[in-house]
Amino acid sequence: MLGSMNILVTGPTGYIGGRLVPLLVETGARVRVLAREPRKLARRHWPGVEVFQGDVLIPETLTKALEGIEVAYYLVHSLSTLGGNFSELDNIAATNFARAAKDAGVSRIIYLGGLGITGPALSEHLRSRHQTGDALRSTGVPVTELRAAIIVGSGSASFLIIYDLVRKLPFMLCPRWVKSKCEPISIRQVMAYLVGVLQEPRTIGQVLEIGSGEILTYQELMEQCAAVLGRKLNIITVPVLTPRLSSYWLNLVTRVPISLARPLVEGLRNDVVCQDKRIRDWIKVPSISYREAVQLALSKMGTHEVESSWTDANTALAGKQEVPRGKPLSDERMRICHAPAQRLFTVIEAIGGTNGWYHADWLWQIRAAMDWLVGGVGMRRGRPDPKKLEVGDPIDFWRVEDIVRNRRLVLRAEMKLPGTARLTFEVEDKGAESNLKIAAHFWPKRYWGLLYWYTVAPLHNYVFEGLLRALIRKAENDV
Repeated sequence: MLGSMNILVTGPTGYIGGRLVPLLVETGARVRVLAREPRKLARRHWPGVEVFQGDVLIPETLTKALEGIEVAYYLVHSLSTLGGNFSELDNIAATNFARAAKDAGVSRIIYLGGLGITGPALSEHLRSRHQTGDALRSTGVPVTELRAAIIVGSGSASFLIIYDLVRKLPFMLCPRWVKSKCEPISIRQVMAYLVGVLQEPRTIGQVLEIGSGEILTYQELMEQCAAVLGRKLNIITVPVLTPRLSSYWLNLVTRVPISLARPLVEGLRNDVVCQDKRIRDWIKVPSISYREAVQLALSKMGTHEVESSWTDANTALAGKQEVPRGKPLSDERMRICHAPAQRLFTVIEAIGGTNGWYHADWLWQIRAAMDWLVGGVGMRRGRPDPKKLEVGDPIDFWRVEDIVRNRRLVLRAEMKLPGTARLTFEVEDKGAESNLKIAAHFWPKRYWGLLYWYTVAPLHNYVFEGLLRALIRKAENDV
């Protein structure tokens, strides 16, 4: 039990952090989390967990969160940052955190990085993960750095790439990297190591490699996943598919956008196998084979019990969300609904994902396909809950920016746009009736943004007027 230990977890809205926090709570430790947008944690039920708002790119926001902390988990990264500057942002963020941890008297930082032998052939993504560890060590605070290859679990971006490829394509032409060697690890084993190092003093100040002990090629990863799914997979390797071309292909076939797929694919050129196996003697973790890990992940996905996912976090670690300046271009429409506000908002809150958009779904699909073709998220993310929403939830190519139940829902576009777009639903309570207003706001970036808005504006009357009527009709007919 760790009841006397004060622990801070950064990245609690992410895939790893979202699973680690409840495990630490179970140990009896006093847990605190740092989040850029604390409201995104509303869906979590973590009794006794303190929530602090802060951003690793803004040093002054870290001081209060680190007060009295003994151990800090560093679980943030900027892998999918648009513009390709994730390495620079990672270094700045880690250096900020290391300095703040030093000033606060933190006795230890625990960091989860990536496997790969350091050298000129190492991909930029994996090299950045190593450099992040170096930045965390730069102020002298002891760091325990765990390095892992592909993490297999429901919601893992790396695993979902494999799953989507196998599920959709019975035949594949693959680049030579499918022959690279990998030592995958189950998300359950990762969690066991992350918690286990707290009680193993030999891990302090060490760089340790974690894996399942099973070494497979990427081709074998796909073939075994196909076998679990009961599918036959035929793979032919060709020399002409570069990592860049492969990432475009993955963007078309899988639900992971190109901004995330490209650095992951470039890392596949490197063998990622554990060379240092000390931690297996120090911390005993149950053995889980790759096939077993796939089965566990698929069972969770099949019952919609995905505890955390790569979609939970924003698409990029880029400091504060950009606040649009100036007056936006707007399209606002309002109608009376002969149904109470609560019933109307329930219909609005269920929008998107498998529920669809109630009107002109084919146009939403076309817009999503256009986004998908240029490397955007498209509609592959869906939504985490078919009925309820919280701040930070993805809805297709939107993300919930604000929600006040029975009154307002604000969505921010995460599709590729020459500007910033928001879609707002506002409900006014009129007793047995209600008013519904839909407002589309767009802050254009120069002339391209203006051209985009006035090109799509003729469709607004059909799309938004139809959506307004469809929402009202559904609310009035639902009993």
